[in-house]
Amino acid sequence: MIYQVLKSALMVILVVLAPLGVAGEPLDKAQLDKLRAALEVPSVGLKVASAKTSEIPGLYEVQFTNGPMVYSTLQGDFFVVGDLYSVSPQGYVNLAEKRRDGERVEKLAKVNKDDMIIFSPEGAPRAYISVFFDTTCHYCQKLHEEVAQLNKNGVEVRYLAYPRAGLGSDTFKQLASAWCADNPQEAFAKLSNKQSVPENVCKDNPIAAQFQLGQELGVQGTPAIITQTGQMIPGYQTADELMVTLGLN
Repeated sequence: MIYQVLKSALMVILVVLAPLGVAGEPLDKAQLDKLRAALEVPSVGLKVASAKTSEIPGLYEVQFTNGPMVYSTLQGDFFVVGDLYSVSPQGYVNLAEKRRDGERVEKLAKVNKDDMIIFSPEGAPRAYISVFFDTTCHYCQKLHEEVAQLNKNGVEVRYLAYPRAGLGSDTFKQLASAWCADNPQEAFAKLSNKQSVPENVCKDNPIAAQFQLGQELGVQGTPAIITQTGQMIPGYQTADELMVTLGLN
């Protein structure tokens, strides 16, 4: 078990639950300025976006702009990259991932649902998932084959675009053409079934914004499934597997 935990991160800190400190308190301006002066090395180019206390006294959560979150000393002379775990008789709790879950929920809540392509069940949904999707991705296509079963089981599927080849790519144009279509669901289904749709990259389409959001949320490949509690599931799961993950089996 410990081998798997250590293997999953660049650096993992395990701490006993009892001595955890108060996390989430921002540094004052003088402390933040001092930390920035130490960490913002010109040759690296990273900028400190924010810093706050962590659960371990003496270590601070430092978020770099468009970069990783690290745990640093107040002086900025040392930092570690990786996830922070607490240890209790019940097992290990990934505190960093738990915090990221909340951030994902918060950021996804700001996305206008009209900018998503949504497949809803009949009646009130039991749960929903948000999926960062690339229409050329084989496992994305397999996932879309499961949508009818997910809807039947009461799960709403909310799609967001994530063109793996980047902005301006053929995939970007495909995704934009689905979002800009008169019937986005139909166009999306065709593309997911390896059928073509007329190219239609309309002005103010949300593809670039959703691609950037995916990067901010830690999407590294597609499909990237995020539950309504913010848990990220990297990769494909069948409808039956997703029902277990969502606790709806």
